[in-house]
Amino acid sequence: MGEGEGTRPRARSGRRSGSEDPALRRLKALTTFRELGVRSEICDALEAEGIVDAFPIQELALPIGLGGYDIIGQARTGTGKTLAFGIPLLQRIEHGGKAPRGLVVAPTRELALQVTDDLLVAGGKLGTRVLSVYGGRAYEPQIQALRDGVDVVVGTPGRLLDLVRQKHLDLSQIQMMVLDEADRMLDLGFLPDIERIVELVPDDRQTMLFSATMPGEIVALSRRYLRRPTNVRAEAHTESEATPQVAQHVFQAHPMDKPEMLARLLQATGRGLTMVFCQTKRACDRVAADLAGRGFAAAAVHGDLGQGQRERALRAFRHGKIDVLVATDVAARGLDVDDVTHVVNYECPDSAETYVHRIGRTGRAGKEGIAVTLVDWSDLPRWKLINNALDLPFPEPPETYSTSAHLYEALSIPEGVTGTLPKERRDREGLAAEELEDIGETGRTRSREAAREPERERPKRKRSRTRKRTRGGRPVDQAEQAAETEQTERAEQSEQAEVEQVERVEQVEVERVEVPEPEPVEAAAPAEPEVAEAPAPRPVPAPEPIVPPTDTVTGVPLVTFQPPPSDGTEPDLFEPPAPQRRPSRSRRRTRGGRPAGDRTH
Repeated sequence: MGEGEGTRPRARSGRRSGSEDPALRRLKALTTFRELGVRSEICDALEAEGIVDAFPIQELALPIGLGGYDIIGQARTGTGKTLAFGIPLLQRIEHGGKAPRGLVVAPTRELALQVTDDLLVAGGKLGTRVLSVYGGRAYEPQIQALRDGVDVVVGTPGRLLDLVRQKHLDLSQIQMMVLDEADRMLDLGFLPDIERIVELVPDDRQTMLFSATMPGEIVALSRRYLRRPTNVRAEAHTESEATPQVAQHVFQAHPMDKPEMLARLLQATGRGLTMVFCQTKRACDRVAADLAGRGFAAAAVHGDLGQGQRERALRAFRHGKIDVLVATDVAARGLDVDDVTHVVNYECPDSAETYVHRIGRTGRAGKEGIAVTLVDWSDLPRWKLINNALDLPFPEPPETYSTSAHLYEALSIPEGVTGTLPKERRDREGLAAEELEDIGETGRTRSREAAREPERERPKRKRSRTRKRTRGGRPVDQAEQAAETEQTERAEQSEQAEVEQVERVEQVEVERVEVPEPEPVEAAAPAEPEVAEAPAPRPVPAPEPIVPPTDTVTGVPLVTFQPPPSDGTEPDLFEPPAPQRRPSRSRRRTRGGRPAGDRTH
C-alpha cells in the first residue's frame, strides 16, 4: 500500500514531464532580460528606462537570436519586436570598427528613426554607434559619420544603395542583417532593392526577418535568403491579429458629417494623444486644416511634406505641443509614441493588414486604447472583407451621425459638446511652437500647407579657395583696376550728361520768358487800308491726249474711249452683280480641304 501510494506521485510526475516540453517549461519561467542571458550593460541601460520584463515575442526570439540562428518573427504590432532583434544584434556584433557590422533595413523613414532610437537606448552603456540613413536629408552628415566609423546602420533601401554606389558605405563586413516590417517593404515595391542589398552582404551572416503579418511573399523570401530559419510566433494561430487591448468601434458615417463627428469624438472624456489616418495626402491636409479651424492643435504627416516638416510634426506630437496627428500610412508602421489613447480611421482601410497596423498605434506595451473606424456607404463591401478576415464582430456597422445617442454613449462624449473646441480648453502650444530643423533637405516640398510658410534665407556659400583669375581670363589685380577705371569713366559720363541736361533746361526756360509789352503810343489818324493784290493763278498744264493703242497690222484702235456724260454722272461701265444663292447649311470646309475661315494660303 505504501509502495502504491509512493509510486502514484512518481507516475503523475512522469506524465507531467512527458506532456509538457521541459524547454517550454523553462522558457515560461524566464521573465526578465537578465534571466534570458542578455549582457549586463544592455540590461542596465533598459532598466534605466524602466524596461525590465520581456514580452512574449522577446522571450521566444532572444534565446534563438543570441545563439546565432536565423529567425522569422511574427507578432502583433506594439509587442516589442524591435528589442527582439535589437538585443541579439547589439550583443553579437563586434564594436569599435570602422565599417558597420550590423544592418537593419526598414521600409519608411519614421520606422528607421524609431529603430535607431531604441538601439541607442539599449546600447548606450556599450558605446554602440548607430547611424540612420534615409532619403530627404543631406548626404554630407551621413557620409561624414560613415567615414568616422559606425557599428550599426539603420536605413531605407533607396538611400542605402545610393551610399553603396557612391562607395561611402561598405557592407562587406556585415555580421547580422535584419529586415524589419518586411511585408510593408514588399507592398512598397522594395523587393528588387532588398535583393541587391542581400547580394552585397557576406553569405555567412545571421539574418532575422520580423513582421506583424506573414503573407506568402514573405515566406518565399525567407526560403531564398535565410538558412534553416526558426519561425517564432508570439500568439496562437486561432487568435485575431488585432491588438486585444484596443476597444474597437465601427460606425457607418456620411462623408459630409465626418468632420463634425471627428470634432465631437476628439472631445471625449479621457482622450489623450490621437492619431487620425486618411487614405490620401489631400485628405490629410484638408482634415488637419479643418481641425485647426475648429480650435484643435493638429498637424499633418504624409509623403508630400519635406522630411524636416515631417520630423517637426512628429516631435511636436511626442512633446505634447499638438495632440492630434493626421497621417497617411507612412506613420502606421513602427511609430511608437507614449500616451496615444485614440486612433481614428477617417476612411475605411484598404486591407486587413493596414487596419491592424493602424490600430496598433494605440494599446502598445500592454496599455489600453480605443480605435474608431468611420465607414462610408460605398466602402461597406470592403469593410465586410476586413471584418471576416480578422473575425471581428462588426459585419453591419450601425448608421451613425454626429447627433446619434449611441455615439456619445460608446465613446464617453459629454452632452452639449459642439463641433468647436471651447477656448478655455485650447491649452496646447501648437505646431508653430516646435522649431523647424534645417536638415539640408534634398527633395521638393509639394504640400500646399508647407508652401505657405515663409522661406528662410539660405546662408552664403563659403569658398574653400581664393580665385586667382576672373572669368574674363585676367588676373584679379588687373581686373579690379580695370573695373575701377571703368566705374570712374561711367561716373564722369553720367555727371557730364546731367550738366548738359541742366543747360538744356535753362535754355528752354530763357526762350519761354515773356517779352515785356511796349509803351502805349498816341493814336494817329487812321490811314486807308491797302488792298493786297491777289496772287496770280498757277498755269494748269493741258492734259496730254490719250492715244488708244492700235493694231500694228490693220491700224484699227484696240480700245475705244467714250466721252463723259453731259450731266456729270459716272457712266455705268459694269453690270450689276448677280444675286448670290442662299446656302441651306453652313459649310465648314472648302473644297480644298481647309477650314472655311482660313485664307492664309
